[in-house]
Amino acid sequence: MTQHTTGTREEWLAARLQLLNEEKELTRRGDELAQRRQELPWVRLDRDYQFDTEQGSASLADLFRGRSQLLVYHFMYGPEFQAGCPSCSAVADGFNGVAVHLANHDVMFWAVSRAPLEKLLAYRQRMGWTFPWASSVDGGFNFDYSASYSPQQQSEGIEYNYRREKPLPLPAAQQSGGAVAQFAAMCGTDTAAYRRERPGVSTFVQEEGAIYHCYSSYARGVDGLWGMYQWLDRAPKGRNEAGVWWRRHDEYPRVQAAAACCSHEAVAR
Repeated sequence: MTQHTTGTREEWLAARLQLLNEEKELTRRGDELAQRRQELPWVRLDRDYQFDTEQGSASLADLFRGRSQLLVYHFMYGPEFQAGCPSCSAVADGFNGVAVHLANHDVMFWAVSRAPLEKLLAYRQRMGWTFPWASSVDGGFNFDYSASYSPQQQSEGIEYNYRREKPLPLPAAQQSGGAVAQFAAMCGTDTAAYRRERPGVSTFVQEEGAIYHCYSSYARGVDGLWGMYQWLDRAPKGRNEAGVWWRRHDEYPRVQAAAACCSHEAVAR
């Protein structure tokens, strides 16, 4: 017997209509916030950046690929990593289908990481992704946009998500446990190196030969880009989390996929 509230169709409809009013208000509030993002003052860049791409060395202007707008996802994949961050990988599973639509709407999308390009491309092939991915391994881009930090910065205390974090001496960083240690191990690196990379999104616009920084968001500010959570928030039991449950999409137990296939075959018969 379920422990969840049950009721009649009429009771459900009354509750649903009340919730609908609140959902509409949230949508309107979201529209207002989107407008305020667009109204932020643009900051003209006073330096250029270089990236490694499949097409060779590229400047930030080159990443626009003829569009006026550029969206960058700061993907956690540091030079010491042997694989991309599992959380960023879950977010990136939704990029393929979106990037082509953006590119045809005057918006170019790129993921940018500090790992060498050959690592990024090998991992992208493993994951079955096609979106453009650039390496900033030899440049300051990730550091300037609060997505990467040096060991020195880490020991002094970094500023991430517009807040100052406490200094994290190297031994403490290496001994950090919990989800951070788990993710670090999944990336083939130590916790100190893992914590020097951070997720985020930054946007830029190009007008009359000048490039401007328009917006950056970090931490839970990128939740809206995490497609699976948008669906889970609408599932009967919600996110239903007890610790870190997600994996890279090719790391879930095959027996579950096999069982699902067998059930579909049984229905078909």
